[in-house]
Amino acid sequence: MSIPSFHAIAAMAVTIAMFVAFARGRMTTEIVSLLTIAVIAIGLYFFPLEGTGPTDGLALAFSGFGHYALITICALMIMGRGLVVTGALEPAARFLEKVFKINLQLGLLVSLLLAFFLSMIINDTPVLVLLLPIFVALAAKGALPASKTLIPLNAAVLIGGMATTIGTSTNLLVVSIAGDLGMPPMSVFHFTPIVLTAALVALPYLWLVMPRLLGDNRVAKDGGLRRFHSRLRIGENSPLIGQEISAIISKLPADLEFIDPPAGSLKPQQRLRISGTHEALEEAMRSLQGEAAPAWVLARIRRNSSSAKEDITVVEMAVTADSRLIRRTLPTSGIADLYGVAVLGIHRPRTIMGEERVDTPGTDIRIAEGDVLLVMGLQDDLQEFARSDSLLILDGARELPRRSKAVLAGAIMVGSVGTASIGLFPIAISALGGAILMFVTGCVKFDRVGRALSAKVIVLVAASIAVGRIILDSGAAAWLGETLSLGLQFLPPAMVLAMIMLFVTLLTNFASNATAATVGTPIAFNIAQQLGLPPEPLILAVLFGCNLCYATPIAYQTNMLIMAEGSYEFKDYIRTGVPLVLLMTTTLSILLVITYGM
Repeated sequence: MSIPSFHAIAAMAVTIAMFVAFARGRMTTEIVSLLTIAVIAIGLYFFPLEGTGPTDGLALAFSGFGHYALITICALMIMGRGLVVTGALEPAARFLEKVFKINLQLGLLVSLLLAFFLSMIINDTPVLVLLLPIFVALAAKGALPASKTLIPLNAAVLIGGMATTIGTSTNLLVVSIAGDLGMPPMSVFHFTPIVLTAALVALPYLWLVMPRLLGDNRVAKDGGLRRFHSRLRIGENSPLIGQEISAIISKLPADLEFIDPPAGSLKPQQRLRISGTHEALEEAMRSLQGEAAPAWVLARIRRNSSSAKEDITVVEMAVTADSRLIRRTLPTSGIADLYGVAVLGIHRPRTIMGEERVDTPGTDIRIAEGDVLLVMGLQDDLQEFARSDSLLILDGARELPRRSKAVLAGAIMVGSVGTASIGLFPIAISALGGAILMFVTGCVKFDRVGRALSAKVIVLVAASIAVGRIILDSGAAAWLGETLSLGLQFLPPAMVLAMIMLFVTLLTNFASNATAATVGTPIAFNIAQQLGLPPEPLILAVLFGCNLCYATPIAYQTNMLIMAEGSYEFKDYIRTGVPLVLLMTTTLSILLVITYGM
């Protein structure tokens, strides 16, 4: 066996150093990625590869920032953001909540399937971001603890993301690098049947076994979510008109209360006194097709939002001792006339400064020091209201979804994925076109694009592409492939695939799956050449291995996203993730052997 060249040794040293830096976690992902790019650029400038000049090394180091895979990833992030901010995925979320009310186990099964299929065409992170608050809220209402559902849900999202070339950014990287190596292009659903079959094997483990391996990690929270008192006016077209309160209570959030509920059937324009969390009030307004503020001010807010092309925001504001609102009621406050904002509800602490707070039943609440107002409006109007009336804006402001654009955002995503899946356009072109349409139609706004794009992902992908190229161009990939092939040549094809998959899985669980993909793909390609095997199943073994990132919290960003909400420890990921990795590796290796006749 030949000795690796100086450049190959240096390339492997840089790669190992990057892996160690990621695993230790003392520096952020962005810093490690940028340092890696800098080391490659400076090293190749002073010590160019054979047959190249110093500036060629600079082009190699920074090539990732202009790579079409990175452009595609950013475009998909923008489209995913469009689905979230327009509320296009909310119907699925509401359906899921209703299923959980029927049966907890059935709800978990449906949730896993929903997460799996959504993540096939939508980036993993937006799917989990949408579903995460639903599961946390359900746990707070007495359903399955979040600690028993979030890791299985995350695993379902990751398996679904493995099923298509656009499911994750890692898949795109592997496919693009394989194309650079001379392999034919893969369509969006090229390897979906293999993953669907493996998912059928993994689903019972996710649904029935994994939750039992996780404890109830719920901790008592100080206080709770604020409950707001509001008056809801039933809309003229409400489907619940003519029904009694007792008949519709099951269709409303469990934490919504009716104060002095009226007798008889509901009538148009009838006002109901209700109490609930912010989310409960929103759900009540949606179900009853009613409004919690005067219709004229809500209409004005929406008109101003449309003309100014600015999102409507809902914030919580605390009443201070200097506020002019103290001892006034909402009807006498003149808030809507003066500032053009709408107060949706009032939260009244039971005590303040040790004094019990009691309101007279049947009357409007008189605002007092310490009350919290739930206020809707445009940012400038909200700031003017808070400044003029001595209110303190609290954390937790959120923008209302632009639901009028929900169908349009969904159509853009379906059109983009559809044209790529039938081969009408390359995925880079269809994704870029979809992102542009998201901007042009107002589903995503230019000034909010920073929320759609992740700087961490951008620099990580750029660094990963640079590392992959230096591993390949320096001869390190060829040398590693030759070395590994010496040990793999005596193994059956299924074991070769399994060993490659486990090797890449080990890297992706302790470093970056994107980096593992760019390093593992050329190595697998060279092993295929050394052993005389078809390259495609070995490339897919790398792709699958990069997605088997269940065993550590640092393996993927969604793993970290659920860690705090589930109160997870490192051992929780190992206990549940290692068996899943072994199960998926065995199943996928056998399926690849059968599919490709090896």
